[in-house]
Amino acid sequence: MRRATRALSTMAAAALAVGGLAACSSNGDGDTVDAGSPGDISQLDAALEEGGSITYWGWAPWTQDQIDAFEAEYPNVTVDFVNTTSASDHNVKLQNAIQAGNGAPDAVQLEYQSFPQFTLPGALADLSSLGMDALEDQFTPSTWSQVSENGVLRGLPQDSGPMAMFYNARVFEEQGLEVPATWDDYVAAAEVLKASGSFITNDDGGYSGLGLGMIWQAGGRPFSADGENVSIDLQDEGSVRWADMWTELLQSDSLAMIPGGTEEWGKSLGDGTIATVVAGGWFAGLLAGAAPDGAGDWRVAPMPTYDGGEPVSAEQGGSGQAVLESSENKALAAAFLRWLNTSETSVGIVMDSGGFPTTRAQLEDPGFLEVESEYFGGQKVNEVLAAAAESVPAGWQYLPWQAYANSIYADTVGQVFLEGGDINDGLIAWQDENVAYGNDQGFSVNE
Repeated sequence: MRRATRALSTMAAAALAVGGLAACSSNGDGDTVDAGSPGDISQLDAALEEGGSITYWGWAPWTQDQIDAFEAEYPNVTVDFVNTTSASDHNVKLQNAIQAGNGAPDAVQLEYQSFPQFTLPGALADLSSLGMDALEDQFTPSTWSQVSENGVLRGLPQDSGPMAMFYNARVFEEQGLEVPATWDDYVAAAEVLKASGSFITNDDGGYSGLGLGMIWQAGGRPFSADGENVSIDLQDEGSVRWADMWTELLQSDSLAMIPGGTEEWGKSLGDGTIATVVAGGWFAGLLAGAAPDGAGDWRVAPMPTYDGGEPVSAEQGGSGQAVLESSENKALAAAFLRWLNTSETSVGIVMDSGGFPTTRAQLEDPGFLEVESEYFGGQKVNEVLAAAAESVPAGWQYLPWQAYANSIYADTVGQVFLEGGDINDGLIAWQDENVAYGNDQGFSVNE
């Protein structure tokens, strides 16, 4: 039996349940929202020329630099920026402003997982009607699919987290291990590492981002939503494939009981006690800061696959921006979003601040791909991560109440990790809680 209690990962921000979430498909005036008609993107250029003022809410650390650059390029436009400090606080503030009927911004940053929460009630404007669907080819398919719904564009992608396997090459070499190409290889490596006093990775069972990303990569599609009709199947083939494999690691004591984000975690990454981390591309910068003693030891590789075939990845994290339906200046707000996410200046600011791009121009730029990382022993890390971004299957959906779902993950799936049980049991418990919550909120939830 594993320890009954431990601190769950601090890497994941606590998700707050947003009150007042109810199934509906109308805008603030009660009118049915339809797909709208194709628009002319020249409306955005006209809005920029006319100028004006908009309000923007977000939390990304690079935002003020972006706004300063935008206003320098378009001096007749003023952007009033409200820093909402974190994604979870942000969603609560935004939901409250929308429900109050006043005080909501013109444009807003949203995590990809939060788009359904605000799309269904009609809170997000249709950017297709402003011609912004013409920008699709500039972005990776996986991130574009996260901001569009039933052929209607609800936002633009900003940054992403294509998943890869970060591994300590020194430890692998010392143990005579090859880089795992399959998850069977990964499980076998875990046994060798355990015998040497290291762990294949840490036990981060309270972090929903890991579980969801792993299910996505395994081919699972446990959530689907069509308006008020929601389906949940956390025992679909991909969900079980991941749960069975990770349960084997859990029950063989191959996972370090070290909460992510702690000082002990950073030390264990630096000295090789933890030999791999499967995470989004943003982890490259986090690792260098958390484990400076590991400089030169770490490398990045594609995620192992289940069949040894072509690489398959998933997204872990990331956000985009949307225009609120209540905005009185949608064209100007949309023009600002276009600049934020397609301007070389703006995208460069995101990248310089550690964000991973969603734009093909940057992902295909030799100047980006060929950067050699000193921390990663001179490896061209961006080449691996850019390839991962291209290998993310589209079609993933989040629940319309994903913030709430994430907040109860530690109490269901995470509890099984604490007890060393079968992760499938945790997924079933998580499903039961979500089915009950969704039905209570007025959705029709099918299992």
